[in-house]
Amino acid sequence: MGRAAIEQLLYLMDEAFEGADEEDLLGNLRAVTQTEWLAVPPGCVRSIRQIIGHIGACKYMYDDHAFGDGSMTWEDPAGDLGVSMEDLQSRTLAREPPMREITQWLRNGHCRLRGHLAELDDTELGVPRRPPEGEPRETRWIIANMIRHDAYHAGEINHLRALMQGKDGWAWEPG
Repeated sequence: MGRAAIEQLLYLMDEAFEGADEEDLLGNLRAVTQTEWLAVPPGCVRSIRQIIGHIGACKYMYDDHAFGDGSMTWEDPAGDLGVSMEDLQSRTLAREPPMREITQWLRNGHCRLRGHLAELDDTELGVPRRPPEGEPRETRWIIANMIRHDAYHAGEINHLRALMQGKDGWAWEPG
């Protein structure tokens, strides 16, 4: 009952979520202003808040379906934010929860999923578990998918933020 693979997955999960530089998910949020949080650049269809709502909802849903009783739905409340997880992914809300509260809800979802992974040993990585949609998948696939999910959307947030800040060029290029 080793834990080398579990420890490596925990490391990668933490690096994708909140590593040591701006390329991780939370690193990309540090430079986002309240205006940028809700804005949708020309030619785009989602705000950074919508993307964070989606990432957080997936963390909670994957955790509940893989490690819990699987009863959670997209219509369930997004913590104490006063909106559902589905609503948090929509363009406009009647009442916008503060950015810091949504970010804390996201962090709590990450910790919840991470906590369940940390309880496992390497032999459990091949155990089939149910994702929110579809047929059961190996635990390793579910965790790898969540790591990819954070990295993918971190890049998406980085690009939206760069477009809004007018800094979409390479760092080494002038102007």
